[in-house]
Amino acid sequence: MTRRVVVVGAGAAGAPLAARLSEDADVDVTVLEAGAVPARRAEFPPELLDASTVQGAMPGHPANWSYLGHLTEDLPYTIARGRIIGGSSTINGAYFVRATPADFARWATVGGDDWGYERMLPRMRALERDLDLGAGPLHGDAGPMPVRRAAQGHPAAEAFSAAARDLGFADEPDKNAGGAAGVGPVPLNVVDGVRVNTGEAYLNPARGRPNLRVVGGCRVLRVVLDGTRATGVEVLRDGARETVPADEVVLCAGGIGTPHLLLASGIGPADQLRAAGVPVVVDSPGVGAAFSDHPDLSIGWRARRDLMDPRTPETFTTALNLSSGEPVPDASGAPGAPADDLEVMVCVKSMSWLLTGRRSMFAGGARTALRHPIDTLRALRGTSLARVREQAAHGRDLSVLVGLQREQARGSITLASADPTVAPHIDYRYLSTASDRARLRVGVRTAVALLRSRPFAPLVERLTELDDATVADDDALDAWMRAHLGTAIHLCGSAPMGPADAPGSVVDAHGRVHGATGLRVADTSMLPDTPSRGPAATAVLIGESVAAWMRAE
Repeated sequence: MTRRVVVVGAGAAGAPLAARLSEDADVDVTVLEAGAVPARRAEFPPELLDASTVQGAMPGHPANWSYLGHLTEDLPYTIARGRIIGGSSTINGAYFVRATPADFARWATVGGDDWGYERMLPRMRALERDLDLGAGPLHGDAGPMPVRRAAQGHPAAEAFSAAARDLGFADEPDKNAGGAAGVGPVPLNVVDGVRVNTGEAYLNPARGRPNLRVVGGCRVLRVVLDGTRATGVEVLRDGARETVPADEVVLCAGGIGTPHLLLASGIGPADQLRAAGVPVVVDSPGVGAAFSDHPDLSIGWRARRDLMDPRTPETFTTALNLSSGEPVPDASGAPGAPADDLEVMVCVKSMSWLLTGRRSMFAGGARTALRHPIDTLRALRGTSLARVREQAAHGRDLSVLVGLQREQARGSITLASADPTVAPHIDYRYLSTASDRARLRVGVRTAVALLRSRPFAPLVERLTELDDATVADDDALDAWMRAHLGTAIHLCGSAPMGPADAPGSVVDAHGRVHGATGLRVADTSMLPDTPSRGPAATAVLIGESVAAWMRAE
């Protein structure tokens, strides 16, 4: 008997999941994607293939959902999430690094042995094609996703590594080996300067199968439920609403889209649903209630000479992962041991180049933002224009990025309306705890120490936004961090896994939604918290894992 599965979202997790499920001839798979679904590399807009930029993440670009959220109570921010085949793997920085053994150990406490590092390692090997190290105990050479470590010849990258060593940090030549943290090249899903997204790697090669359909321009509005059993999804396509039937629905709409769909379908905190006018199907208090992410900051610096080389195929080349030395508390405030909770990364191209593919933010016309000026302005509505002007003013400066990788604060996603086409409220609550502020200060001071070290002396003319007095004073630095705060957009934990009787748990270890039948989640929203490295590789792993569990059933 044919099993009909509808996969919502063709992104970083949805594309691998759908491709793997369709390997079984008795499973009929329909993938519904709100954005475009180009079937060949040549059909992707060129800016989405250019791994040295993130032009697809610019506000208003048609390849992303430009959500408006708040990083702090008074700091609005436009949040880009992928809206195209490949999802956010098509518009992100192509940083393809695994979660650490400590991350898996933490997740296994609520997800069981299936989430342990040793159990996941064979899958991590199978999904990758490591172009540097080939096959071995830690790596694979035959998987769909290519992995290559960024080149290290750029003067800023060389200075960064030397400075980290001078400050006593260890080398970490392979950040996907699960070893001790240190400084080393960034693993990227990039080949010859081209960002390889999961749509191209997984889904498009499978599109000739008769049991797989990939439908673009199809926005899913809610899950259709008969009682608590999922029977399909309601979609908006070509201006009309219709129902797509299914025996099982898998939500792969990402850290924002998935909880929003659950809420719009009547699965979430009962009081919130009633207040919004949505009938309660399953009272699930954890939906959207406590997500985590990576707050980040950009430390700009002016070079003594022009270091920008447009031919360099990457922007992110070298990263230092380190411990702040402070305890890492959990979301409840319970004390924890110090962990590798900070990441400092050098960028060898300017922020203007990263965002627009141009040396200056507006000179000559950005290939994406100015192609869609109305969409860009609409997406920037509510976002601080002072921040935009600031980025333009320092557009040619290089930068070092600082990220807090294990934040204590938790954000929320809540319904703004019963209408599923209305975006939800997204409140990050960044820097709302003393621990997060203290540990991020360590990261900023580490970045400044690197830039003022001996190896950087021939390169750095001056820091462009920070002075000694601000760096030295906790209160002044906290104020600077609040004013310059950004986010890595690594949102996880908005529909977390755990036992059915655990407070806040939304799904079980295999993604099945508690209290519902025939409904799963398979994306980073099911992680209890954000990994201490970027989540892109983990999103692919989730798609692979949930598909394997579904096939085993």
